[in-house]
Amino acid sequence: MGNTNIHWIAMSDKAIVEAIGAFLKHKRLNQNKTQSQIAQDAGLNRWTLSQIENGEAISMASFIQILRALDQLNIFDVFKIETQISPLELAKLEQQKRQRARNKKIDKKPDSNW
Repeated sequence: MGNTNIHWIAMSDKAIVEAIGAFLKHKRLNQNKTQSQIAQDAGLNRWTLSQIENGEAISMASFIQILRALDQLNIFDVFKIETQISPLELAKLEQQKRQRARNKKIDKKPDSNW
């Protein structure tokens, strides 16, 4: 599974599901766990786990449960949406930053009685 040069765009949906199943099986075996153990931890039946490992489609909810059981939810980090500031907005913010400090004027004169 060390090949990071997978061409996802060129792959069919079926081929992608098979690659995901192979990934899950690889992670499970690296953890030295049986399908039954992962299925129980995921709250699924073993047949569902067997399906995805054999390249069959399963529900997204089941996929997430399996990833959680394998402690692999970090793969969803790629879906994190980060707000980006345009270069123009950044330049405007930089201009608004304070450039120097000012002394506060302290009025030491006594109040006028008028």
